[in-house]
Amino acid sequence: MSGFSFKVVKARGQARFGELHTPHGSINTPAFVPVGTQATVKAVRPRDLLEIKAQLLICNTYHLYLRPGAEVVSNAGGLHGFMNWKGPIMTDSGGFQVLSLGAGIEHGVGKTVKLFADSADDSRIEALADMKKSRGEIITREKFCFVSDERIIFKSHLDGTFHEWTPEKSIDMQNKLGADIIFALDECTSPLHNREYTEKSLQRSHAWEERSLEAFQKGQGLRAKGQGKAQAIYGIVQGGPYEDLRRQSTKFVESHDFFGIGIGGALVNKIVMEQILDWVAAELSDNKPVHLLGIGGIDDIFAGVERGVDSFDCADPTRISRRGDILLSPEDGGSRKNRWRANISAGEFREDLNPLGIKCGCPACSEGFSKSYVNHLMRSRELTGYTLTTIHNLYVMEKLMAEIREGIAENKLEKVKERWMG
Repeated sequence: MSGFSFKVVKARGQARFGELHTPHGSINTPAFVPVGTQATVKAVRPRDLLEIKAQLLICNTYHLYLRPGAEVVSNAGGLHGFMNWKGPIMTDSGGFQVLSLGAGIEHGVGKTVKLFADSADDSRIEALADMKKSRGEIITREKFCFVSDERIIFKSHLDGTFHEWTPEKSIDMQNKLGADIIFALDECTSPLHNREYTEKSLQRSHAWEERSLEAFQKGQGLRAKGQGKAQAIYGIVQGGPYEDLRRQSTKFVESHDFFGIGIGGALVNKIVMEQILDWVAAELSDNKPVHLLGIGGIDDIFAGVERGVDSFDCADPTRISRRGDILLSPEDGGSRKNRWRANISAGEFREDLNPLGIKCGCPACSEGFSKSYVNHLMRSRELTGYTLTTIHNLYVMEKLMAEIREGIAENKLEKVKERWMG
C-alpha cells in the first residue's frame, strides 16, 4: 500500500492523536469525516470544505454505482477528478444497503427509522416496541434486497432493475471510483436480528471480507504497474450486541492484512455502543487506524475517542442543517441538554442580528450572515440557507475535533470533554 502509513503521535489512555498519510494528503486524527454520498457534500462546494478544514470525505459506492456509474467516475479521473476534491476520500462497500434495502425494510429500520436509539437507556425490547409502532404508521413495503452466502441480489431504488453484488464487484467498483481508503464488503445487521442470525451473518461477513481482501490484493499488482490508483483497505468488525461475537470479529480482522479497521453493525444505543467499543478496543493492536462507521454525535465522538477510535463519519450534521438545526459550541450555549443544537427557523431568531455563533469562525459567521437572515432563508426554503447552515455545522464539528486532538496532545482531554459535555 504505497503512500499509506499511520502512526500514533501521542496517546492519553486509549485516546490517541495520530497521523494518517495517504497519496492525496495527510489526516490528523481523531478526525470527523463529512459524508458526500453522491460525490458531493450536499449544499457546499469543495472550496467550502477546505475553508472549514475538512480533511477527509466519504462517498457511497452503492449510489455512485447506480448513478452516474463507476465507469463515468473512472473516466473523469476517479472521485478526486470527478468532484474536484484534491484531498483524501473514503468509499464504503455498499454493505449498509444490504440492511437498508433488505432487513431494514422488513424490520422498519434504516434511513426512516433510526438504527441508533436517542436515549442512552433504551433497551433492545424498548427499541423494538418503538420500531414496531413506527412500522404500523407507514405503508408496508416489499424488501428490495436478498442475501445469500455467495452474493446479494438487490432492486435499484431508482428504476426497479435488479443487480448482483459480490465482494469482488464491490472492490472492483471501489477501484474504479478511486478513493484512497476503501472498505471490505460486510453484512450490516439490524438491532432486531437475534443471536442466531447475527452469528450466521458474522460468518458470512468474514467470508466476504476474505474475498474482498483477495480481490483487493489481486488489484494491487495492476496498480504497481501504473494501472489504477493506490488504495488502502479496511476490514469491518461486526457481531451485533454480543460480546463474544464482537471479540471474535475483531480478532479476525486484526489477523488479516487490512490496513485499517472499521467498526460497524447495529450499535443499538449509547450504552451498548460504549460496551461494544470496549470489547473491540480490548482486542485491538496499536498500529492500525480505527474508523467508527455512521456515528458522529458529539457525545458519541468523545465516547469513541476515549476507546481508541481515530475517525468518524456521520451524515447527521449536514442532514439536520437542511431542516434548520444549527450546531452550538459551548460558548454559544451548546450542551448535552439541548443536544448542541437550536432550530434557526424558530420565531425567536426572526430579528436576531447576531451570527449563527457569536464566537464562531466559520465563513457563514465571519462573513456577517445573521440569524435573522438565515431564519428568513430557511422559512423561504431558499437554497443559500442550506449552504450557510451546512458550512456552520461542519465547522463546529471540525472545531470540536481540533480541540480533541489538542487535548490529547497536551494531556488536557478531560478539560475539553468537560467544556463540551458539562
